[in-house]
Amino acid sequence: MSKALKRIAAALERIAPAPQPAPDFKAADAFLWHVEPDRLQPVPQVSRVEIDLLIGVDRARDTLLANTLQFARGLPANNALLWGARGMGKSSLVKAVHAEVLRQGEALKIVELQREDLPSVGRLLGLLRGRKERFVLFCDDLSFSHDDQHYKSLKAVLDGGIEGRPENVVFYSTSNRRHLMPRDMIENERSSAISPSEATEEKVSLSDRFGLWLGFHPCTQDEYLSMIRGYCDAYGLEIDDETLRAEAVEWQATRGGRSGRVAWQFFTDLAGRRGVALG
Repeated sequence: MSKALKRIAAALERIAPAPQPAPDFKAADAFLWHVEPDRLQPVPQVSRVEIDLLIGVDRARDTLLANTLQFARGLPANNALLWGARGMGKSSLVKAVHAEVLRQGEALKIVELQREDLPSVGRLLGLLRGRKERFVLFCDDLSFSHDDQHYKSLKAVLDGGIEGRPENVVFYSTSNRRHLMPRDMIENERSSAISPSEATEEKVSLSDRFGLWLGFHPCTQDEYLSMIRGYCDAYGLEIDDETLRAEAVEWQATRGGRSGRVAWQFFTDLAGRRGVALG
């Protein structure tokens, strides 16, 4: 019996994953959260644009930057939900604000996690709780479907349960939806439930747990052109206003709309045609 137990124990040790080393938060200022096994992967070079190149989002930029600086300096700060029009720089603003905070000499880490990994967020908070570093948890393009239970895991970040949210952690998320779930599902539950207000309160009120709501709206044509001109100036691409306007308007027509993302895509095409490297 003793030999059999030893063989079983040895077999379990062989198939069990090796323990992961403790995160080295000195390795980078940005990390990706992975599961199976749980680990924080350093990101040496973050893909982002300069904060000055984000046009038409002045109020959201100033509010989020002020909130993030407060947090980095050890002062109270709110969780933030950036919601609204597609391609208008929501995730770009989060990354640009992080870079600006670092530029101003404050120490701050950003950790990106995927919506699918929200059930593991309790374990992530366990790794971060009590650390001297301060962390922005960032979840891009967050939304929930009718039968999605991941939103319950999000409450661990926003409310923290009995332990409370770690003092050194704040949560930023982007979404195309203000209430994080489709409007037609909200209205359907309200119309079909015996108690309409209770039927949707749990899911809809999830967004109420964000202290900051920052709305992003479709840009005007002048803002669209200003974005492109800003990129041209930043990368040293010379083009006259008349030609830029004609080509940019034609490009937006082929895309069926305009946004910050469309402006960058046009500029990428323009830079390629003009032989200007973006690296």
